[in-house]
Amino acid sequence: MSAAETLAIFAAGGAAGTINTVVGSGTLITFPLLLAFGYSPVTANVSNTIGLVPGSVSGAIGYRAELGGQRRRAVKLGAASLTGGATGAILLLVLPASAFKAIVPGFIAAAVVLVVAQPLLNRVLAARHRHPLGGRRALPGLYAIGIYGGYFGAAQGILTLAVLGLAIPEGLQRLNALKNVLAGGTNLVAGLVFVIAASHVSWEAAGLLAAGSALGGQLGARVGRRLPAPVLRGVIVAVGIAAIVKLVS
Repeated sequence: MSAAETLAIFAAGGAAGTINTVVGSGTLITFPLLLAFGYSPVTANVSNTIGLVPGSVSGAIGYRAELGGQRRRAVKLGAASLTGGATGAILLLVLPASAFKAIVPGFIAAAVVLVVAQPLLNRVLAARHRHPLGGRRALPGLYAIGIYGGYFGAAQGILTLAVLGLAIPEGLQRLNALKNVLAGGTNLVAGLVFVIAASHVSWEAAGLLAAGSALGGQLGARVGRRLPAPVLRGVIVAVGIAAIVKLVS
């Protein structure tokens, strides 16, 4: 790996850690970059999942004030996310690589749409807080999102925030803090499955992403709310489209 590639992967990890902490979809930065450097789609995905775990942990620590009083909720809802993450990771390992390459462009396209639609989702969430569905009703949705997160995961944070907003009468910042814990747990359990299976991991790439994402998680928690949302959204959409083109070409 050249010095330029090393720096680029580290920087992408930092950007993804920041974006994931603020909203989610940092994978749309790191996954296309790994593809561009010649990693196979499955290896890029597995290495990316492992590498972004420290960023989720770092972001959750940065949001510890907003997590106050949510321990019981995080444990209950986290069980669904963890179980789903393990299921998705196992599916990634047992399904042929050709299936992943065929499915993922659709996942990325859906993630890009979610990124574009995020302002509308935020308005819907704010309105739904007056008539929440209840925490228990979030469990099936979080399990399904966990499966998606363990298998691929781009924009799982946005999906998680949407489900939490519909189910729990809390402010968006507290829900975002909880989202970081649940998405981080999904990535962690999926990463553990990949490590145990010792399959399709580039430890060099994963290590660089881990170092970058850990720093990015802190940055996202401290100053991420000040980032210009339209610019950030435009970058995510651009790299998502680039990933789709790379996969289908």
